[in-house]
Amino acid sequence: MTSETDAVSTAGLSNVVRIYHAVAGEVHALRGVDVDFPAGGVTAIAGPSGGGKSTLLSILALRDRASAGTVTLFGTDVTQARGPVLKSLRRNRIAWVPQRPAHGLFPHLSAIENLQQAALIRGRRAGGLEPAAALDLLGLSHRAEAQPGRLSGGEQQRLAVAAALTHAPALVVADEPTAELDDENAERVLSALATVAAEGTTCVVSSHDPRALRRLSRVLHLRHGVLSAERSGAELLRTREADAVIDSAGRLQLPPEALKLFPERRARVQIVEGQVVLRVPEGNR
Repeated sequence: MTSETDAVSTAGLSNVVRIYHAVAGEVHALRGVDVDFPAGGVTAIAGPSGGGKSTLLSILALRDRASAGTVTLFGTDVTQARGPVLKSLRRNRIAWVPQRPAHGLFPHLSAIENLQQAALIRGRRAGGLEPAAALDLLGLSHRAEAQPGRLSGGEQQRLAVAAALTHAPALVVADEPTAELDDENAERVLSALATVAAEGTTCVVSSHDPRALRRLSRVLHLRHGVLSAERSGAELLRTREADAVIDSAGRLQLPPEALKLFPERRARVQIVEGQVVLRVPEGNR
């Protein structure tokens, strides 16, 4: 964080752990995640189902609590925030797009009324997308008077994104926002996110969608509750290289293609001329 503005506009997790208690025992959804989300960018969280993507997003959007670690939003530690503080942050500074978009819409209001209500709850301010402009950006102007129940699943998904981006708050968190969309409408969603990010909003999305992962400049890979790699969409197209993430405990998770080289799950670590080299131990070859 290099300036007061950056500090106010940045979201981050430090050594965050999330443990759920189930009948079969403890489930470790996140295992010490360290990540920062600077303002004015769109970050995708990718990885297999069950890897912790939705949990990470829920904690970031203050819909769930970390079992351990620190959650920082807008320059403030909100790990233990409760009551009025949580309510104010959720209403005014964070927009949440759930994986099932109907859960984030008012069923008795029309599409345009949903966006107007979002603007009213958030508090009108200068700049940002007006409700009509948000509908137009997501290709829904012709459905302005339709209630969510009369929209298709894809239209509901785009409406939920439009509601999140109306007078966009400081942080937009979206769970699989392009999953059910065709190419044209997926591009609309990605372009809309880029539009608000260019004005300083921090956007974080989870995605399995290769279209989104190729399009976005920052992609973080989450497996087994651990961030394993960071790369850009352009890198996905031209190379198999990625920046591996080393967490605060010194752990590094190898990407699947590298892990295949160590079938016994053992590696010899050597430091050679300032470089760290991993080799298969002699007895495991």
